Amino acid sequence: MSKLVEVLIVEDDPRIAEINRRFTEKIEGFKVIATATTGEEAKEWLEVVQPNLVLLDVYLPDMKGIELIKYIRKNFYEIDVIMITAASEVDVVRHALRGGVVDYIVKPLTFERFKESLVNYKNKIEKLQKNEKLSPELIESLWNRQSNGKTVENQSPKGIDPLTLDKILKYIDTIGESGITAEVLSKNTGISRSTARRYLEYLVSQRKIYAELVYGNVGRPERRYFLTLP
Repeated sequence: MSKLVEVLIVEDDPRIAEINRRFTEKIEGFKVIATATTGEEAKEWLEVVQPNLVLLDVYLPDMKGIELIKYIRKNFYEIDVIMITAASEVDVVRHALRGGVVDYIVKPLTFERFKESLVNYKNKIEKLQKNEKLSPELIESLWNRQSNGKTVENQSPKGIDPLTLDKILKYIDTIGESGITAEVLSKNTGISRSTARRYLEYLVSQRKIYAELVYGNVGRPERRYFLTLP
């Protein structure tokens, strides 16, 4: 039996922290050993328990998550980080990439996406522990999200039709800087709004696009999707 992956959750919202804890403990091979609601509290836990993995939000009461990433990289190089956040600003994503974040999960969170991230992380760690020398194929697989031995990009998850997905991708390539909503995509591709939202959220999970809440003239926010910068 492989060693449990010990997890520190850093999230200021107690409800979301509890969801993350329950999700984590539903996945075999993981154990939550502490939860922090501020950056300073997270630093204390890092000193005491030194977890294998940190599940980190961007917006904390006393600092941004990207500041905590820098602290972890400087003081605990062996600790890995997965970000779970609604933040989609380019600067935040850029800092996450440069900080060596192993995955970036965009809220709203689903258990399927959460499980995929943690299982893939554990698979990569086990590959590194079992092999003294890696093949070129195995090295490349470490930089691609995988499930059951196949890259996610080559799979069609339940509810995602490849032909419909291709049609939507071609349309999204034309949206420009103004982005798109599920309603607009629905009208222009002939699919229902719920289907449009499902495909858009799938593309967010694949990092093909990202989402932001944009406030319109009447003050009601709408979820708008934008092409991810290359």
